[in-house]
Amino acid sequence: MSNDKQFVKEITPQGEDFSRWYIDVIKKADLMSYSPVRGCIVFKPDGYEIWENIQRELDSKFKETGHRNAYFPLFIPESFFQKEKEHVEGFNPELPWVTEAGGEKLEERLAIRPTSETMIGHMYSEWINSYRDLPLLINQWANVVRWEKRTLPFLRTTEFLWQEGHTAHEDEADARRETMQMLDVYRQFAEDFLAIPVIVGQKTPSEKFAGAIDTFSIEAMMKDGKAVQAGTSHYLGTNFAVAFDIKFLDRENQHQFAHTTSWGVSTRLIGALIMVHGDDRGLVLPPKVAPTQVIMIPIGPPKTRDQVIAKVDELYAELKKAGVRVKVDDRADQSPGWKFNEYEMRGVPIRVELGPRDMENGQVVLVSRVTGEKKTVQQSNFVEEVQNLLAEIHQQMYDKAKQFRDEHYIAVDTIDEFKTFLETKRGFALAGWCGSNACEEQVKQETGATSRNIPFTPTETKSTCLVCGDAAKHTVVFGRSY
Repeated sequence: MSNDKQFVKEITPQGEDFSRWYIDVIKKADLMSYSPVRGCIVFKPDGYEIWENIQRELDSKFKETGHRNAYFPLFIPESFFQKEKEHVEGFNPELPWVTEAGGEKLEERLAIRPTSETMIGHMYSEWINSYRDLPLLINQWANVVRWEKRTLPFLRTTEFLWQEGHTAHEDEADARRETMQMLDVYRQFAEDFLAIPVIVGQKTPSEKFAGAIDTFSIEAMMKDGKAVQAGTSHYLGTNFAVAFDIKFLDRENQHQFAHTTSWGVSTRLIGALIMVHGDDRGLVLPPKVAPTQVIMIPIGPPKTRDQVIAKVDELYAELKKAGVRVKVDDRADQSPGWKFNEYEMRGVPIRVELGPRDMENGQVVLVSRVTGEKKTVQQSNFVEEVQNLLAEIHQQMYDKAKQFRDEHYIAVDTIDEFKTFLETKRGFALAGWCGSNACEEQVKQETGATSRNIPFTPTETKSTCLVCGDAAKHTVVFGRSY
């Protein structure tokens, strides 16, 4: 057991240094490696498989709502960014440029894609001619590059993976329906698939996407009380349509500009998963996204090993047939105790133990990663018991994350009250805001917190601004963020 304890000690406790804990976990769980390029990481198989599971689930939801996938170039001409000034100003500090290729200087610089509104806007201007071409509902799975000053694996990297939806519509009403529909797709996905409770709302003008009319977001709380913006959906109005001449003949044979939207989530969801659910033993992965949902470990003396493994293989086949992502660790060179710690650290939701006595009694032992509780079940209904426990674990993880958020989410009346909260505890504050940029900026300067969003369903409505004391136009969630 001494080796097992030493192995666990290699993960810094959350209460001692949360940032160090995060780095320890992702490295020990073998999710990624640092690359030779600043701010870029290599996704190792377990880390990438989490992304594949996210991608698979979201892609099915996009297709259910009528969207199709396409792919657009990584390189974007500089002139495209000049067409929508607010957009280029918002991204200019983060843009890397290609200036030479094939040994020659390019006539026009090419940006490496930070997002694709400009390229897609250009193509939509060629594809859309009539109201019959609308709505145009396209999604892209891609990589993007933003030259971040401070990076953190998964949460903020120079290159990251994401999806970006881009749609064009006849009128504002239809485009706004799309914007809100996709925001709700993200909410449902976060809560029902990732077991992450989120706050849904509208971004303040200073925090909205560059070039958007309105930006909406889902905000998640990490275990250190900081926020991660877990998804955004933007109503772009006709800003990009005017800039890129996306016109169509309407039903009265008049030319109109299309109303467009964009929306996206990225691999920062992996970072959010780790920080919302992880504990001092390592990863805790929601069953629906876990690369391995069940790990089966045969135990017992060598003389019964062959019989135990044969039964494990039989039960493994049953789970596999039922669609459960299951693996068997029957290595003889590692002790069961080492394996228990290993798979706890990797966040596998259920551990299955089977030994000679279990075989005699026709039983099997299930162990939950979330609660650590052992449950002895009959082999005759093994698959059903595993499926039920996976569902229970998801709900327990969601409830635990929501309880943590609720305990670290308070209402304040003044900025001093907010500062005291941040000094003594951690989390989000609900406060009134008069609507002025000056007051919002003062909160940022004095607390290091930003407005996360204006929640659709605040726990209460505030009547005065936390900074100036004037009448509040909005009730806003404030918090420090990644």
